[in-house]
Amino acid sequence: MSQIISIHSFRGGTGKSNLTANLAVAIASQGKRVGIVDTDIQSPGIHVIFGLDEDSFNYSLNDYLWGQCPIEKTAYDVTSQLQTATGTANLAGKVYLVPSSLKAGEIAKVLREGFDVGLLNEGFQELTEQLDLDYLFIDTHPGLNEETLLSIAISDAMVIILRPDRQDFLGTAVTLEVAQRLDVPNIMLLVNKTPQAFSRASVLEQVQTRYGVPVGGLFYENEEMLQLASGGVFWLHHPHHTFSEEVHTVAQKLLALEYVG
Repeated sequence: MSQIISIHSFRGGTGKSNLTANLAVAIASQGKRVGIVDTDIQSPGIHVIFGLDEDSFNYSLNDYLWGQCPIEKTAYDVTSQLQTATGTANLAGKVYLVPSSLKAGEIAKVLREGFDVGLLNEGFQELTEQLDLDYLFIDTHPGLNEETLLSIAISDAMVIILRPDRQDFLGTAVTLEVAQRLDVPNIMLLVNKTPQAFSRASVLEQVQTRYGVPVGGLFYENEEMLQLASGGVFWLHHPHHTFSEEVHTVAQKLLALEYVG
């Protein structure tokens, strides 16, 4: 049975899309069939990490939402395009990506007219069946809007990403309360972009005490991530980096969760 995992943050700039890509690939490396849907329609970008540009795909999530194609037409098998530092990656599983359009006109249309949010739920279910997915990752739009609430409500698990600063702490409290009211069965926090000067133990204790839900991992800022500049999946380019080791740890925790069937 497919598991739907929403990756969310209250604000932009938390590194949500990068972590989504890394976790999805790490899980696919375990022989799983993994899909990723970019529902951040107003500011899409995760396709860049997978080496796709606007000329690389004929259909996007926007086309499905406006009735121009079935959802499976918007999914691209990006497994063969995944690169390590020395060449093409060799994954045991599969990675499929559903991008959102980067065309200014289509983004403006979303902002102006919106779309049928109910179609998202139908699309998620259809996608998992058509592609025989083990996991479907939903890269959500930051903040809380209608489509984000729907994604949260139908998820088997939710990963909330925050930075260790006051604004993120306040916003995460709101997000967590909403997720708990929607009865999401599994909730995990990830602390990202942590300054190197911060004590890991201190940050983890502070976050755990404040929210009372599992903290799945803590990721430090690093120069190698800045140098890669979203030009690939970090976990593949730097497999022995402490960041990648933390990705692996979180991926194992997601694989080990008890999902409600």
